[in-house]
Amino acid sequence: MYLDPKKYNLNSRVLIEEKSPGHIAIVVKRKSRVIMKDGVRLLEQAKAIQKTTPNIKVSLETYAPICSKTKTFLLSKNINTIIK
Repeated sequence: MYLDPKKYNLNSRVLIEEKSPGHIAIVVKRKSRVIMKDGVRLLEQAKAIQKTTPNIKVSLETYAPICSKTKTFLLSKNINTIIK
């Protein structure tokens, strides 16, 4: 089920899906590679979600390949990746 991004003070184009209670995924629906610039943007979105709802797990869900540097960066910030 998709959630309203305005609740988390995010842009209305951001897709947020509730995976389970206490776990939210930021969904990126595109075919092009997720690069470091996207990773920094995703980290800011995750921080905004955690600021609104503390103690919630945030993941990235995507169909696109993820740059290895970006994947390492996100994991170091406790953001897991789910590749569909």
